[in-house]
Amino acid sequence: MNLSRVKSASWYPLFMQLFKFAVVGGAGFVVTAVSFNLLRVGPLNPEHVKNGVVIATVIATTLAIITNWLGNRFWTFATHRSNSTVREGVEFFAVSFAGMGISTLCVWVSHDVLGFTSAAADNIALNGVGLILGSVFRFVLYRYWVFSPNRDRAAEEITDLEASAAEFTEPDIEISKVPEAKSVARDEIH
Repeated sequence: MNLSRVKSASWYPLFMQLFKFAVVGGAGFVVTAVSFNLLRVGPLNPEHVKNGVVIATVIATTLAIITNWLGNRFWTFATHRSNSTVREGVEFFAVSFAGMGISTLCVWVSHDVLGFTSAAADNIALNGVGLILGSVFRFVLYRYWVFSPNRDRAAEEITDLEASAAEFTEPDIEISKVPEAKSVARDEIH
C-alpha cells in the first residue's frame, strides 16, 4: 500500500486525530491511575477518609486533565487551535470536568450504591467504564466544539456582518415632511 495514497484518503485526518487523542489519553490514563492508587492507599484511604475514593478520583482526574490539555492543544488538535486561548481553555476544562463527572459518577455508583468496595472494583469503575464513557464524550466535544476549525471562521463571519451592519445607517427624515406622519402627529395633539 502506498503511504502517500493512505495520507490522501478522506478518513486519514480523522484517524490521525483519534490516534493522537488516544496517545494523549493514554498519558492521562497513566497519570490518573498512578495518582488515584497512590491517593487511595495513602492519604485518602477509604478506611480512614469518608468519600476518599471520590476525592481521589477528582484529584487524579484533575491532574490528568492538565496533562491532556497540553497534549491535545499542542499535538492532537494543533492545526485547529483557536486564536482565543482563554476561551478554548475554559471550554476544554468545562468539557473535561463534565467528563470527570461521568467517571466520578461511575466510581460513586460502583462503590457507594452497589457496594463494590475493593480496589479492583474502584479501578474498573474509574479506569474501565468511566474512562470509556468519558473519552467518547470528551472527543466529540473537543473535536466539534472546543477545537472546531469552523469556530474562528464563524467568528470572522459574524465580525464581518457586524461591521457591515454598523456601516448601514437609516436616512434622516424629518417627520414634518412625511404626509402620514403629519396627520398622525396632528391627531395625537388634538
